Amino acid sequence: MAPRKPALAKKNARTATIERKTGETEITLTLDLDGQGVYDVDTGNGFLDHMICQISRHGLIDITLRAKGDTHTGWHHLVEDVAITLGRAFHEALGDARGIRRMGHAIVPLDETLAMVALDFSGRGYAVIETTLDDTMVETLPGALVKHFFESFALEGKINLHAQIMAGVSPHHKAEALCKALARALRDALEPDPRAPSQIPSTKGTLGG
Repeated sequence: MAPRKPALAKKNARTATIERKTGETEITLTLDLDGQGVYDVDTGNGFLDHMICQISRHGLIDITLRAKGDTHTGWHHLVEDVAITLGRAFHEALGDARGIRRMGHAIVPLDETLAMVALDFSGRGYAVIETTLDDTMVETLPGALVKHFFESFALEGKINLHAQIMAGVSPHHKAEALCKALARALRDALEPDPRAPSQIPSTKGTLGG
């Protein structure tokens, strides 16, 4: 995906840079939760790039990502490790989650498709994902890996994530609508709460555990 001009540096920015290298993949990711939806993504899989760019653009989250791996064995390792890295970057950039709304949801239409995502930055990773894509290909990506991407992202990001295709026919539309819904729900949850700008959004005084 062609690079776009990065946003200017911001004071007290919620950012993270993570490098992950294993025997299967090598990934570098930079994330800015308070971005403008600027992305520069290259994973070697065009549809995986498309998914992440949708999250960036519609969540107003700046993402720079480079990933490569043992794709001669299939796309599983690369998709999983990209999702792991992305989840960890969100968790690191968010810090103690002070002042955020914490929960967010979105219902997004795309032609005949309708997708729903609801999430909570609870500090406890959990995922309930219904894509209806498990037995089909989504362009260059096995549909089962769309579900696995969402699950791995939620667990590593310590996010309670529910995602569901409510209607649809096109596999491309289903996956894209899910990513757009995820992006809008993330944006909703991560927005500063003007009524509680310095509070951790939990009666326990901490998120997780």
